[in-house]
Amino acid sequence: MLLQFSVSNFRALRGLRTLNLAASNYDKSLPENTLDPDLPGLKGKRWLKGVALYGANASGKSTVIEAMKALSDWVGQSAKTTDPDESIPFIDPFALDANAKEEPTGFAIVFVVEKVRFEYRVAATKTLVVHESLRAWPLGKEQIWFERNWNPETRSHDFSPENPRGLPRNRDIEQRTLCNMLYLSKAVAENRKEVEPAFRWLVSRFKFMDLSTRSGMGGGFTLGQIDGKSEALKSRILKVLKHADLGIVDALAVESEPPNGEMMRVLQALSPEIVKELENSGKKGPRFMEPQLFHQGPGDSKVALEWKRESAGTHRFFALIGPWLDILEKGYTICIDEIETSMHPIMVRELLKLFFSDQEDSNGAQVIFTTHNPLFLDGTLLRRDQVWFTDKDEKGEAHLYPLSDYQPRQHESLIRGYMAGRYGAVPFVPRGLLGTFSPLRETGASKEDSDD
Repeated sequence: MLLQFSVSNFRALRGLRTLNLAASNYDKSLPENTLDPDLPGLKGKRWLKGVALYGANASGKSTVIEAMKALSDWVGQSAKTTDPDESIPFIDPFALDANAKEEPTGFAIVFVVEKVRFEYRVAATKTLVVHESLRAWPLGKEQIWFERNWNPETRSHDFSPENPRGLPRNRDIEQRTLCNMLYLSKAVAENRKEVEPAFRWLVSRFKFMDLSTRSGMGGGFTLGQIDGKSEALKSRILKVLKHADLGIVDALAVESEPPNGEMMRVLQALSPEIVKELENSGKKGPRFMEPQLFHQGPGDSKVALEWKRESAGTHRFFALIGPWLDILEKGYTICIDEIETSMHPIMVRELLKLFFSDQEDSNGAQVIFTTHNPLFLDGTLLRRDQVWFTDKDEKGEAHLYPLSDYQPRQHESLIRGYMAGRYGAVPFVPRGLLGTFSPLRETGASKEDSDD
């Protein structure tokens, strides 16, 4: 479970920006949208099942998701580093300030694994880890498992504390950790079981999904479940498809001819041993499967449509629903960019309601998503503390802030306020895209009115 994430000097995010998933004690609405894990040291504290990030295009909302993914990917891949002079690809400092290139990028994340709260911090330049630390609260009191700081005089890292609780020091591993490598990743690679739960959460239970048009997200996962990999998940997928108002009454995985060039790309990606095995078996290549959806026909008949004839929205929903139900079942934290792409807002709303249902989300799954849709602000889907905004200032720096900063009145229309720019986070185009539009015409004011 994610509690808080902070980042600084990463792409559009110059200063320290923090996303906090703590639920407000003053907001009593939509109690199912919160989690109450009863953590040691945080008794009675509730946390949000989801957060919506609103903002204009290029305002930095996607950058928040990208920063989370950069940290997750770095932790997962850092132990593979073999060259101390290799650049760290996950560090991408703010580009509009020359000084930022010399300053470290910082990440800090607070999360829960098996009822234990962890805080992991790391700061680094493109070539050097400046700081790294892991803290834990197994009994409600802070334990510093390790802290590592770069010492420019000795050109090495100083580790502390001398006798930590929770993770005994191993000086051999410390010495083998390169200056551009994460100690957390190295410790797991060296079979330090104590830190493995924290590592696994960051790498395996912290998930990312890009639904934007540029992602090319396929339906392979959902198709695999339809093909029989998980009967329980297959049953749930079919149930959702039938109730999604897409006219679908059944679904199968069928073998088909691959698109032009697709089989060649598949074969090139396979190892020579697998290709040879396929040749010996007399097969031309691996099976190419695609969904076949059945729609309600006259009477009780079912009519199958070719996959290419299904709409883009159906393709997107099919690709999403398998992973979506798997995330709910396993209690993952998922970050999604552009959640409404190619799907009707009502459909997206119903998907989100699965996360905010105690019955459907019984394992503490969470969703953080970017959106432009003001309809989600009507007060029946999201609590006010679940709404965050991003906006850029005149220096090109992105800011991240909650709706609660504006203290909207109890019965204030958040939709109207957002569309009017009351909370920022919307495009500002007063004279139109070509700069020729008159604000007087927009308000319906006449010249005579303006002269009064």
